[in-house]
Amino acid sequence: MEVRILGAHSVESAETGFASFLIDGVLALEAGSLTSRLSFAEQSNLQAIVLTHQHYDHIRDIPAIGMSFFHMDKTLDVYAPAPVQDALYSYLINDVIFPDYTQKPTEKPSLNLHLIEPGKKEMIAGYEVLPIPVKHAVPAVGYQVTSPDGKKVFYTSDTGPGLADVWRQISPDVLLIELSLSCDKEDFAHMTGHLTPALLQKELTSFKSIKGYLPRVVLVHLDPYIETQLKTEIVVVEKALGIKITFSHEGMVVKV
Repeated sequence: MEVRILGAHSVESAETGFASFLIDGVLALEAGSLTSRLSFAEQSNLQAIVLTHQHYDHIRDIPAIGMSFFHMDKTLDVYAPAPVQDALYSYLINDVIFPDYTQKPTEKPSLNLHLIEPGKKEMIAGYEVLPIPVKHAVPAVGYQVTSPDGKKVFYTSDTGPGLADVWRQISPDVLLIELSLSCDKEDFAHMTGHLTPALLQKELTSFKSIKGYLPRVVLVHLDPYIETQLKTEIVVVEKALGIKITFSHEGMVVKV
């Protein structure tokens, strides 16, 4: 399994992209940077997208990928929990902001939305996908994705502390986990459902206590304005846990 980082950040620029991760060229986690980071040929290879929650930086490119598939005369499957589907229909694919490609063209809609239920495994594009609720300001799920050969990656989505129940349900080889705030913003992290390096350390310690090991840790949803500070603070976490933690970046490929 290979995970290509299309968007690793929480703020967009020419160098940084919103959350989006591509597994083996066919399964996308999040849609923050799909059309802006993929060629038309790469877009045409997509078989499915899974979404974690309704915040803009995670769903932004759904209308645009719908238009691409409209022009390709193809249908793309999109899997999302109910609150995400409600937000898409209300704000992005409502025939007001953008055409509703779940209805166009009539005989073969460009987007086919499927409901994801937390805790219920789905087979999506040949992968076993397990959605698990995580701690965030709005209802959100993380996903454990298992390849046909048994490789596993867990993507937390945006999440705050208190993930012990999540850890009990997964066993990933690679953990894609958010890191949004610096250590001096811990109160704000609790309030908004995000992690700081110090909170991340507690969650990884909890993981090891529950599972007996630590997977490879790759950080995502980074704030580029404080990334240098985050890298300094993560050194403390690495020393405390005795592991190497990887900062993701756009274009990076993670082999699982």
